[in-house]
Amino acid sequence: MIFVTLEHILTHISFSIISVVIIIQLMTFFVQEIPGLSDSLEKGMLATFLSITGLLIIRWIYSGHFPLSNLYESLMFLSWSFAIIHMIPKIGNHKNENYLSAITTPSAILTQAFATSGLSTEMHQSAILVPALRSHWLMMHVSMMLLSYAALLVGSLFSIALLVITFRKNIKMVVENQNLLIGSSFFYQMDYLNLNENLNVLQNTYFDSFKNYYKYQLIERLDYWSSRVISIGFTFLTIGILSGAVWANEAWGSYWNWDPKETWAFITWTIYAIYSHTRTTKNGQGANSAIVASIGFLIIWICYFGVNLLGIGLHSYGSFILN
Repeated sequence: MIFVTLEHILTHISFSIISVVIIIQLMTFFVQEIPGLSDSLEKGMLATFLSITGLLIIRWIYSGHFPLSNLYESLMFLSWSFAIIHMIPKIGNHKNENYLSAITTPSAILTQAFATSGLSTEMHQSAILVPALRSHWLMMHVSMMLLSYAALLVGSLFSIALLVITFRKNIKMVVENQNLLIGSSFFYQMDYLNLNENLNVLQNTYFDSFKNYYKYQLIERLDYWSSRVISIGFTFLTIGILSGAVWANEAWGSYWNWDPKETWAFITWTIYAIYSHTRTTKNGQGANSAIVASIGFLIIWICYFGVNLLGIGLHSYGSFILN
């Protein structure tokens, strides 16, 4: 009973802390930077990570098995994975990559919110493992798959952000070119330009150049982090699929059975294999590879949630009921 109580306390603590972190994140975007605000954000994410870690350990102790046996536990582990990804750039001395937390922090809180509020109360209870899950491969296979989902989702969100910024930039360039063509037809009809207008034009040109340079730098960083995080996720996904195949052979006597979960896992792997190949081509970096990653973002959710909604196949024990 004490373990269940501790688990509930840690769940509320982690959710409360990360909610405060979201508020701090919004303040950094819409309010001028306040001294110490960024440090508070990082400390909050660290506290969230430790709280979820404690929650998973406590659940592991009183359930007697690694806490990845149902959707609730997998979502909490996924939220924990987002917190890890958030802290990786800080370890590598990339402390100024503030836009990374704009993706990892909301991902962590939305995942945890759905786990605690969106699922039925029965899903929160730790149950006895079904025979297929009573294996030492549970930790290896499922943890690798969830870590890969977290990394691939974050990397794909970077790519989606890259596409949005690039798309808006291209639209603005088209509009400016059209305005330039329209304005040039009247150029020879003007006898003179006011000096103040000239100064305003120069100031606007300088400001636009600065904004374009900033957007270019942002696109470059998004592309960099997208490829790095996706490469990590793709490695985890490959390990997860291979370990799952070995586990399937032990449990069901066959390495591959083409049930819905396995099929969509293979489709996910194929999409990100195409992404990795696209990155090696001459024109594959930037928007072209980002489009592939954006498709992969949808495929992951189908693989993770969509298949579970069906409740069929060899992985039917992963099905769930909403509140």
